[in-house]
Order: sequence, then C-alpha cells, then structure tokens
Amino acid sequence: MVQASNQEFAAQPDLSSADSTAVTRDQARAVFGQVMGFVALTLGFLALGAYIGRDLSGGWGILAFVASFGCVIGLNVASARGNEQLSITLLLGLGLLLGLALGPVLSSYVEADPAAVWQAAGATGGFVAGLGAVGYATRRDLSSWYRVLFWALLGLIAFGVVAIFVSIPAGNIIWSVAGLVIFGGYTVLDFNRLRRSGQEEAVPIAASIFLDVLNIFLFFLQLFGGDNE
Repeated sequence: MVQASNQEFAAQPDLSSADSTAVTRDQARAVFGQVMGFVALTLGFLALGAYIGRDLSGGWGILAFVASFGCVIGLNVASARGNEQLSITLLLGLGLLLGLALGPVLSSYVEADPAAVWQAAGATGGFVAGLGAVGYATRRDLSSWYRVLFWALLGLIAFGVVAIFVSIPAGNIIWSVAGLVIFGGYTVLDFNRLRRSGQEEAVPIAASIFLDVLNIFLFFLQLFGGDNE
C-alpha cells in the first residue's frame, strides 16, 4: 500500500508540470497578442501623424523627431517602474511624433510614386512576418547578438554620413540592403526576446518591434522608389 501510494504520489509532478507548461504557453500567447496589438496601434498613430504632418515644415519635423527619442527613453523608464498607462501613452506618442516627422517625406512618395509605397508596405509585411516567425520559433537565447548588430548599425550610420559628402556608386542600394540586413537581424532578436518575456516587458518590446517595422519599411521604400530619392 505504501509503495503504491508513493508511486501514485510520484506521478503527480508530471501532471503538475504539464499544467505549468500549459499555463506558460497561455501566458506566452497572451503576451504575444498584447505586443502585436500595441504594435498595430502604434502603426495606426504613425499613419495619423503622417497624415497630419504631410505639409509640416522641416524645422517642426526635426523637433518631432527629437521628441520621439524622449518618448523612447520615457516609455522604458515608465515600464521599468511599473507605470503601464504612462508607458503605453508614450508608445503611442512615439508613433504619432515619428509620423509627424516623416509626413512630408511619405507624402512626396505617395504623390510621385504611390505604387512604391504599396510595394514597400507589402514587402515589409512579408519580411517582418518571416523573420519574426524565425526568431519566435528559436528556443535559444539570441540576445548576445544585440551587440553585434549595434556595431553594425553604427557602421551603417557612418557610411550614410560619408555618402553625404562623397559620391558612392550605388550608394543608395548599398545603404538600403545593409539596413534591411541589420534591421532584419533586430527583428529576429526582438521576436526571440518576445518569446521569453512577460507582460511587464510588453511595451518596450512593442516599441522595439515597431521601430524595426518602420525602418524596414523606409529601406524598402528607398529601394522601390529610388528614382524619387
């Protein structure tokens, strides 16, 4: 009787482990849905800002761009302190401000070559979905690659500065393709990070994925609408 009872008791952890795994998966799905909802909402505010700021002067656009950096810093601080409402507000403010900053540029593309905008949007959707799926499906922690991509991004920025003063053959294509590689890598890493994150990190991860999507879209837009650069 004792032996049978022990065997029955020993079987309980397996059931408990299965329940725990199920709960973890449910939590992961909930966090994934929340993050994707935040990303979609922020993209909506980006579109709204782009429409409002389509005739904005250059000075106001620069001011909106600088203010967006404040939103990024603020939402990370607010999230770390557990102030979810403020972090969500700053996330939506980030989308709106970047929309205002990019409004004149996007408006010029829409007027000159609307097909390029739709092509860039479609390519961005497929690109992010594919790489995001790879990152989310990867069980191994890939966060060590953030440093590599950071240095690669600094190199890309340096290349862009040099290209302003020096004529580089096919410089626009090199810039765009390199940017897609770098932010494609960030997309994989951010979705891999999403796989291992809880609700408290939903807003910062949503901000990261939103910035990935935006940059990828802009690089595709440069490729498809190169004649209108």
